[in-house]
Parts: sequence; structure tokens; C-alpha cells
Amino acid sequence: MTTTEQEPAPRQPAGPSPARRQHGPAGAAAARCVSRLQRGYRRDNPAAVADLARLRRGAGQTAHTVQDHWGLGGLEELGDALAESSTRVRREHAEEAVYLAVTLWALHQQSVRDSDMHSPGATLGGAVRTLIQKKTEEKPGSDDSENEPLRKRLVRVGTADSILSVAVRLREIVLLLRGRQVPLDYGRLADQLCRWQTPSGRAAVRREWGREFHLAAPRRRSTARNGDDGSDAIDPSLSFGSTDDDYGPGD
Repeated sequence: MTTTEQEPAPRQPAGPSPARRQHGPAGAAAARCVSRLQRGYRRDNPAAVADLARLRRGAGQTAHTVQDHWGLGGLEELGDALAESSTRVRREHAEEAVYLAVTLWALHQQSVRDSDMHSPGATLGGAVRTLIQKKTEEKPGSDDSENEPLRKRLVRVGTADSILSVAVRLREIVLLLRGRQVPLDYGRLADQLCRWQTPSGRAAVRREWGREFHLAAPRRRSTARNGDDGSDAIDPSLSFGSTDDDYGPGD
């Protein structure tokens, strides 16, 4: 019996990755659309390059407002995903989430041909943490105060009170992630944005973003007692997969 040597798995961004979970309709549609366009863009496929250029101009806007994007933005994939899924969501919420995720990815991937900016498992909070770590590595000896503006950008996303406000604030973060080529899971983000549009879902998604940020913190050497590992997680007992409410990470 012969065996085939497999290529090594791609290196994941810094910080722990959440357990893989099945996407809801919005996440499935966004992931399908982005994965298709990403493959084509990195292969310099003319149609994919043109679609990305059109879509990135919609980053920070809401669904259906840019007529040039009708037929793009993952909304056709959403129809299939809604038909296949047993998860019930409001179609207009899913449309906003998918369109926002796909256009943000198009902005994120712009001019990046050697890396995938859509990377399953790369959370929003974890991506911001990775960005902070990269900036710290580039400037040894910098203190936390110099990274405070990056943390505050994530806080501003969490405190947004409308989907348009979320779109604009996420656009600011994505531009910074593109500069350091820090990837993001746009399927996961689309599902979160879909749930964010309901009152109970909004509170849970905000907690997820905070949890992602804290659990991606670098572990520090520590001699602390009582099992403290020196990390700055919100709760030492908290880990990906734990549920302190009705939503687990990535639900």
C-alpha cells in the first residue's frame, strides 16, 4: 500500500482558533462567493479581477444601494443557501450580512495576490489582536498605550447602533488588516452580522467579538498561583466552545 505525502497545512494566524462550526445561510453564501472570487483573483482571472474592483467600492455601504452590484455580492449564492439550510433567518438580515462581508473581503484582498485574505477560523477579535502583535513586533519596547487606538476601533464596532455604522467601522479595520495582510473568516463574520441585526443576537455577537480578542492574547510566562496562566482572558475558565449564553462562538 502506497501513501501520498501531503502538503503541510497553512500556517494559522496568531492566537487560538475556534472550533469549526457549520455556517448558517449568510455565512455559507458569503464563504462560497468569496472563495470562488478569491481563487479567480489570485489566478489573475480577468472576470474575478473585474468583479473584485467593482465590489470593493461598495465596502461600507448596505445591500441593494449600488445598482452596479446587482447580481454580485453573494446574494445569488444566498438564495441557494437559504433553500439548503434548516436555520431560519430573516432574508433582509442575511442579505445585508452577506453583502457587507463580501464587499469588505473585496477591499481586504485588493492588490494582495500572494495570500488569502479570507481564511476560515480567523476571527475579527483575533485579527485585531494579531494586528496589535505585529505592530508591537515592528516597534520593540512600545507600551500598551500605543496600541490603544487599535483596540478602540474594535470597541467602536461593538458599540455601533446600526448596520450602516457597523459597515463603516469595519471598513476602517479591514484597511488596517490589509496593510499587514492579516486575514479574516468572512463566512463567520457574515453569520455574526446576520445575528447582530436582532436585539438578542446583537448582545451575543458583541460578547463573541470581545471573547475572540481576549482569547487571542499571547500567553505570558507566569509564576502566579492558583493555576493562573498569565493570559488576559476575560475569565480564566473561558475557552472557545464554552457557552455562557445561548450562543457559542461562531453560532
